[in-house]
Amino acid sequence: MEERNFETDAIRTQSERTPNREHSVPLYLTSSFVFEDAEQARALFADEVPGNIYTRFSNPNNTELIEKLCLLEGTEDGIATASGMAAMYISMASLLKSGDHILASRSVFGSTHQILNTIFPRFNISYTYADITDPASWEAKILPNTRMIFVETPSNPALDIIDLEWLGKLAARKNLILNVDNCFATPYLQNPARWGAHIVTHSATKFIDGQGRVIGGAVLGKKELIKEVRFFARHTGPAMSPFNAWILSKSLETLAVRMERHCENAGKVARFLEGHPEVLKVKYPFLESHPQHSLAKKQMRLGGGVVTFEIQGGIDRGRKFLNALKMLSHSANLGDTRSIATHPASTTHSKLSDAERLAVGITPGLVRISAGLENIADIIGDINQAIQVSK
Repeated sequence: MEERNFETDAIRTQSERTPNREHSVPLYLTSSFVFEDAEQARALFADEVPGNIYTRFSNPNNTELIEKLCLLEGTEDGIATASGMAAMYISMASLLKSGDHILASRSVFGSTHQILNTIFPRFNISYTYADITDPASWEAKILPNTRMIFVETPSNPALDIIDLEWLGKLAARKNLILNVDNCFATPYLQNPARWGAHIVTHSATKFIDGQGRVIGGAVLGKKELIKEVRFFARHTGPAMSPFNAWILSKSLETLAVRMERHCENAGKVARFLEGHPEVLKVKYPFLESHPQHSLAKKQMRLGGGVVTFEIQGGIDRGRKFLNALKMLSHSANLGDTRSIATHPASTTHSKLSDAERLAVGITPGLVRISAGLENIADIIGDINQAIQVSK
């Protein structure tokens, strides 16, 4: 098949039609599949032939979603998971063993920090954080037992940008697995595999779903690595439901057009906030004031749908701002059609210590805005009135 554009692949990549000749891919709500005969059953369990056995292993809806995501990300294989955090966990746990070490960017999602800091030490897997503002320090922190580099870019919620080309070359030179959480960018804005990532992880709950309906995740990457991830998942059970896979596959059909609008609205919100006298600091990858602005422009198609800012008055003012919002949702999610405001220090990153939060740029008054698809005048209008009311 000749090479097609992103939007076309997202819409026209689908499983073979059944004899009913359906235009839209049907749901396969079945826990198991029947075998033609005993020999086929044996061959399926021996992985000698392709096919479905049990939905915990595979299902046509899950297969279609992964085929589409692999095509859009430029990866060889993948697996769908029940949640984004299931994807983050198995992308590391399936490829690591007792005694291994992970080098990770300091700015990671709160639950990812808990995996590294609290869960993995139980299995004698250690980690070290590295600061993206000091790239020279990364190589010095690679230990003899380092097996993987794990990063988020843009990070949640600090919106730090990591040079994927440089990191890919470092991982290749040191024979390490580069694992990139691409949740904030989505396959439409950024493709880490292009820059050398071996594993790309997603919380599909966010922009990929885009409407706050279902939870899901994905691990994509090199075929030989995904073989290990699939074995781990098959026997530990973090499988995505066929219904959620069907929803997410449909969501991918509109990902490009939605991300264009998310990014347009987020950019306008960022510029409004940057010029507001009551706002101390704004961070958005495509703002010229962002420390890694040129890098973001290099490896991202657009700046993403998330903006963070610090309002004058600290945490008390920040809470008043959130309580004064009339249209924006006050929720811990993001990537929805509805614009969402979140206070990371008391919600998504509340389990971190004060020092840990400050180390990754999460100040007490930091507010994260996930720009939705509403009219931009209404989004900015609500933010502006909340700033005024919270004085």
